[in-house]
Amino acid sequence: MSPAIVILTITVYFALLLTISRLASRRATNATFFTGNRRTPWPLVAFAMAGAVISGVTFISVPGMVVTKGYAYLQMVMGFIVGYAVISLVLLPLFYRRNLVSIYSYLEDRFGRRSYKSGAMMFFISEILGASVRFFVVCAVLQMLVCDPLGIPFAINVLVTISLIWLYTARGGVKTLIWTDVLKSACLILSVVLCIFFISRNLGLSLSDIPAAIKSHESASIFHFSDPKSGLYFWKQFVAGIFMAIVMNGLNQDMMQRHLSCRDSKASRKNMIVSGIVQFGVIALFLMLGTLLIVYCSARGIAIPEKTDDLFGLVAAHPSMPLIVGVLFIAGLVAAAYSAAGSALTSLTTSFTIDILDGRKRHEGDESALARLRRRVHLLMSLLMAAVIIAFYYLSSEDAISAVYTLASYTYGPILGLFAYGIFSNAPVNDRAVPAICLLSPVFAWIIQWSIALTTGYQTGFELLLLNAVITIAGLRLSALIPEKSYVKESI
Repeated sequence: MSPAIVILTITVYFALLLTISRLASRRATNATFFTGNRRTPWPLVAFAMAGAVISGVTFISVPGMVVTKGYAYLQMVMGFIVGYAVISLVLLPLFYRRNLVSIYSYLEDRFGRRSYKSGAMMFFISEILGASVRFFVVCAVLQMLVCDPLGIPFAINVLVTISLIWLYTARGGVKTLIWTDVLKSACLILSVVLCIFFISRNLGLSLSDIPAAIKSHESASIFHFSDPKSGLYFWKQFVAGIFMAIVMNGLNQDMMQRHLSCRDSKASRKNMIVSGIVQFGVIALFLMLGTLLIVYCSARGIAIPEKTDDLFGLVAAHPSMPLIVGVLFIAGLVAAAYSAAGSALTSLTTSFTIDILDGRKRHEGDESALARLRRRVHLLMSLLMAAVIIAFYYLSSEDAISAVYTLASYTYGPILGLFAYGIFSNAPVNDRAVPAICLLSPVFAWIIQWSIALTTGYQTGFELLLLNAVITIAGLRLSALIPEKSYVKESI
C-alpha cells in the first residue's frame, strides 16, 4: 500500500477529530476537562464506550492471537460482563455519592493521605505503561507502512503522532473524548464488518457461507476445560476477566472519567451494562476476522508472520487485496489508537494534576492557575508517553495484548487490594506502611508465580492479578499491628 494513501487516510480522520474537538471544547472549563460537567446522556456514553475499550492493541492483536489461542479470549470477555455488573452495583454508587473527580481520593477519606498517593501513583504507572504499549502498536504499523519507505526514524514517527493527540485533547478533555469515541466506535465497527465482507468476497464466500466457514475452522475454539495448568483454562480466564474488568474500568481513572460524566449513578449503570454487552459482540467480530485472515493466508500461499500482531496488516496491505481493505485497516487502526491515546493523556493529566500535585487544593478558587498547571502537565504526559513507546519498541518482543494484561496484573493488583479492603472492611490500616505494601506486593507475586512454575509447571495466567491483590490485602491487615493512629473511616 502506498505511503501517500496511508497519510491521506490519517489526515482525513484527524481533520474529523479536530473538528469534533473544537465543537466539543467550546466554552470549556476545568470541570469540562475533568468531568464533562456531568451532563452527558447515558446512551451516548454507552456507544462511545463500545469503542473506548477497543485500542490499537485490540485492533491488531486480537485477530492475530487467533493463530495460537483460537477464540479463548472470549472466555475472558464473558468475565468482563460480570465485572461490569459489579462496577455498576458497587463502585458507581460509591463514586457518585462522594462526588469524586479523581476516584483515588476515596482512599484518602478511608485510609489517609499516603494511601491516596499510593493508589494514584500505581494508576499513573499502570496507565503510562499500558497506554504506551497500546499506542506502540499503531506507531509500529505506521513505521512499516509509511516511515520506513520514506526513511523516517521511529522516534520522529512517535513524536509527530503524539503531538497530534496532544493537539486535539488539550482543551476539551472528557467531553471531547466522549464525542471522539462516538466517531471511533462507528469507524471501528464499520471497518471490521467491511473487512470481513471484502476478505470473504475475495475468498469466493457469500454472506451466507461466512458462518459455516468460520465454525468449521480449527481456530474457532472457545472453551478450554481440559488442562487446569494451562493459561487458557476456562475458569482462570473467566475469573480473571471479572477482575480485569473491575480494575481496568471501575478502578481506572481513564475509563471512569467517562462513566462519571453521566448525570447520576442510575444513568451511568445503564451505560455500563449496555457497553459491556456491545463490547462482547465487537470482540467476537475481531476474532471471526482473525479466522478469515488465516484462511486467506492459506488460500493465497501467504506465510503466517512469526509475530502474529502483524497478520492483519500483512493481509490488508497485500497486493491481492482490493485497496479498500487497506484503507479500512488504516482507518480502523487510527480510530482505535488516536482515541485510546487521547483518553490516556486526559486521565493521566487529571490524575497527576489532582492526585499527585494537589492542583485543586493548591489553586482553590483560582481557575486560571489550575488551567495553566493542567496544560503544563498535559504536555509533560505527552512527552513521557512518547519516551515509553520508544523504549518498548526496542526492548519488547511479546505480543501487545498479552503485554498489556501482564502489566495490569502487577500494577493494578495493589489498587484492587486497596479498594476491596476499604469498601468491604472496617479494619484499620497503618497509612505510613501503605506505599511499601504497594511496591512489595508485585515483587512477592512475581516470586510466587516463578516458584510455582518452577516446581509444578503450572502456568499462572491473568489470575496473577488476584494473587497480587490478596498479598496487598494481607499486607494492609498486618500493617495495623504497627503502632500508629490509623485512619478508620466508614466503609460502604
